[in-house]
Amino acid sequence: MTADPRTAEPGRALLPTATARRTWTTLGAEFRRRPGLSAAATAVLVAAATGGLVAPWVLGRLVDDVIADAPVSRIAGRVAVIAGAAVLTGLLTAAGAALASRLGETVLARLRERVLDRALHLPSATLERAGTGDLLARVGDDVAVVTNVIAVSGPAFVGALLSVVLTVFGLVALDWRLGLAGLVAAPAYALALRWYLRRSAPYYARERVATGERTQAMAGALRGAATVRAYRTEDAHVAAIAERSGVARDLSLEIFNLHTRFGLRINRSEFLGLAAVLVAGFFLVRADLVTVGAATTAALYFHRLFNPIGLLLMESDSVLQAGASLARLVGVATLPDTAPSAPSAAGRRGPAALDVTVRRHRYDDDGPLVLADVELRLAPGERVALVGASGAGKSTLAGIAAGIIAPTDGSVRLGGVPLTERGEHAVRRDVALVSQEVHVFAGPLAEDLRLAAPDATDAELLDALDRVGATTWLRALPDGLATAVGEGGHRLTAAQAQQVALARLVLAAPAVAVLDEATAEAGSAGARDLDRAALAATEGRTTLIVAHRLSQAVAADRVHRLDHGRIVEQGTHSELLAADGRYGHLWRSWSVPV
Repeated sequence: MTADPRTAEPGRALLPTATARRTWTTLGAEFRRRPGLSAAATAVLVAAATGGLVAPWVLGRLVDDVIADAPVSRIAGRVAVIAGAAVLTGLLTAAGAALASRLGETVLARLRERVLDRALHLPSATLERAGTGDLLARVGDDVAVVTNVIAVSGPAFVGALLSVVLTVFGLVALDWRLGLAGLVAAPAYALALRWYLRRSAPYYARERVATGERTQAMAGALRGAATVRAYRTEDAHVAAIAERSGVARDLSLEIFNLHTRFGLRINRSEFLGLAAVLVAGFFLVRADLVTVGAATTAALYFHRLFNPIGLLLMESDSVLQAGASLARLVGVATLPDTAPSAPSAAGRRGPAALDVTVRRHRYDDDGPLVLADVELRLAPGERVALVGASGAGKSTLAGIAAGIIAPTDGSVRLGGVPLTERGEHAVRRDVALVSQEVHVFAGPLAEDLRLAAPDATDAELLDALDRVGATTWLRALPDGLATAVGEGGHRLTAAQAQQVALARLVLAAPAVAVLDEATAEAGSAGARDLDRAALAATEGRTTLIVAHRLSQAVAADRVHRLDHGRIVEQGTHSELLAADGRYGHLWRSWSVPV
């Protein structure tokens, strides 16, 4: 599998793109899973293409009958055959298109399920490096492109391809000399197609990557819309989106230019082939080697190639785009299956030691240094707080500790075992990250909570909510745990959503909890309540807290202050106050009472 980095944002590691061979192998396997539908679609499409050969052949016989002054009944019979063949071919074409669309939609649905399954089980560090834009472009734009081809142009493209193959076969079967004359155009067609494919296919792959970059830029701006407005950086984000859109636009224009030049080459090939058939037919008829009707049929057969070849030309762009999109989908769908064989049993796991070493960390290879020379040790059950100014590297360090971000140069060990050796699902089971960005899924509150513990009873759910102080507002819900929350349901406040997230943490019972400003959305009124909820949810667990309020640091066993990516102060709250350093000055100037 490959990824084209030429239009990717520096430092990004895009999700893999399958090779052409891997893509066709995967599609073939999906078609073989549905042998009945695949066979029926193929048979009907072949029958429709074959039926299209009947009318030119009968028309050639009709010409000979007219020349021979055949009876009117024979001529009328031939006309009836032509009409019947046209009707039957139309019906077969419609049925073939319907079967092909159904087969394609079924295969795409299966592929889409696999993409979603692999995406949901991607290692967090991999998704972090790739960015959400790349994944969103694949499950959004790429699926839309493939769906459009399957539903609209795909069946027509396959039908046209079959018509070309069978018409060439019929031309050769009619008379091998006329067939050879028609095949004079084959090298010209092949050279034109080879010229186009070699130049356009790489452009389509780059265009899909450029689309992903544009989606990434838009997703980043929308996700941080409040921050963008606060710092008045709208113009910069719009300019970034415009720049990425410009790349995609320029690639589309280059492809259109190639497409136009390809059309000229196809027209020359058509002229060459038809001229060869007409000239050969003239000499063969004059030599009394074929009839006028046979020469007429040959000319009609070759002329009949114009429409399907023209359709192949017109739809080649869509098919090539679909091929590029399909390769991106297959690239994700064929990633190793990292899903657990069975759900992990719920239950409390004892606290474990967490060791984080970051010698160097950059988000881009040539980007600024984010963390340097960081040594962080958490004993089993210890609570450590990270404090520091915005941009000091606290959230990055928390993401590394949780296994969400892979350090450029460093390692994370849980219970003495590197996270990279434990496997993604073992890490997610034993290390839980709760951030200020909490998503409440649409549906009953009980189902939302059971995401953390599928087998939890209602009593266990109520106990978890009670531990984080959510009992009061839970009683006010119209249907209690059965109340629909999230989109389209009962709207929870930011503080209530954080309590739901903390209740999930209680139910998941990880060995290590990482709280990245998990109570920041509460505001001053609910700060104390959420701080108490966080303490209750992490009781007995090894806990790393990114503290946005110094009151959270007071409850920690140790405090580490970061400055420009380095730990510059560490100790207990009392020790740091006694040292009278920067932490002590911050504490004394802090106006919120403890």
